[in-house]
Amino acid sequence: MSSLRELQAGFRAALLAGDERGVAPDVVDDGVNASARLAVYRHHVLTSLSAALEATFPVVCRLVDRRFFGWLADSYVRAHPPAGPCLFEYGADLPEFIAAFPACAPLPWLADVARLEWAMNVALHAPDAVPLEPEALRTLPPATLARLTLRLDPSVTLLASRWPVDAIWDANQAGVDPAPRVDLDAGGVWLEIRRRDGDVVRRALPRAVFAFRAALAEGRALEEAVESALDADPAFDLAGEIRALLDERLVC
Repeated sequence: MSSLRELQAGFRAALLAGDERGVAPDVVDDGVNASARLAVYRHHVLTSLSAALEATFPVVCRLVDRRFFGWLADSYVRAHPPAGPCLFEYGADLPEFIAAFPACAPLPWLADVARLEWAMNVALHAPDAVPLEPEALRTLPPATLARLTLRLDPSVTLLASRWPVDAIWDANQAGVDPAPRVDLDAGGVWLEIRRRDGDVVRRALPRAVFAFRAALAEGRALEEAVESALDADPAFDLAGEIRALLDERLVC
């Protein structure tokens, strides 16, 4: 009789790698042999996880068609099985998997489309947070303010792409017929994705504003975030941006 750890390892190998040697002796044969039973369960697991990925990345699926996406998802699931029980948390590293997947090489923008869709998923499921009230900053001396780190709302993702991934996403929504042409040479975008009033919203930011907010999101001090913004645009308006952060209830 195998130990629980050995049984789990054997079951994982049987499901993801097709190697049934470590678990087949522990599967009861009552008319349906171990290999057939494991095949049924393997099919169910791979199908369910692939469906979960398709639900999270519908535009990626549409761009490559369902058959190709099914192959991609199957390969991803076998290499990166879930680490937790919540399916909406599954797929965080699919964009990186796409970027390294040889068959996706002719579509260099596809990984960033996946990053956009994952950011939308994060925004939808992120926990609520209490926004910072403006009075909390007004009482701080300038030296303290410069060293301050500001935590952005947990639903926020800041995504920079060399491709117009927002236009690609918009053009591939259900019901958009005919789909508009997207100029892939139109240039990159700096996007902010977040949840606000229960809805997932997305908008393009000026480069300096993006640099400032991205630095804050990385946990850098306010003065460092300002330096990043000024590197992008020497005319960056710090006072206006602080007001915007508070008005948008983006800091918590």
